[in-house]
Amino acid sequence: QVQLVESGGGLVQAGGSLRLSCAASGRTFSNGATGWFRQAPGKEREFVGASRRAGGTYYADSVKGRFTISRDNAKNTVYLQMNSLKSEDTAVYYCAARSWAPLDSGSYAKTAEYDYWGQGTQVTVSS
Repeated sequence: QVQLVESGGGLVQAGGSLRLSCAASGRTFSNGATGWFRQAPGKEREFVGASRRAGGTYYADSVKGRFTISRDNAKNTVYLQMNSLKSEDTAVYYCAARSWAPLDSGSYAKTAEYDYWGQGTQVTVSS
């Protein structure tokens, strides 16, 4: 079992920044990956980005150039740095873990490819 806990959400003005953390405990996947997703009210959960434990990151077009994923494998923690935030970034943000990390970038956007999910953290961007 893997437990994921997100933190760092909050209220920020448009143009501001936030950094989310996703701390994993329990079993860790040496060759896995961590994804970030978000879900706004009334909308489907959408892919934000993903990071392979062995290296490599992927981003949704909507956040490229504004969001950055980094990780500290020694701490089993993955971060989502969000800059230049917009009102449309308002959502509950989730991190998710998967046990394997193929080079096929297309698979990272699929929620079904992830085995474990955190409880989510709210990000609200005021305009």
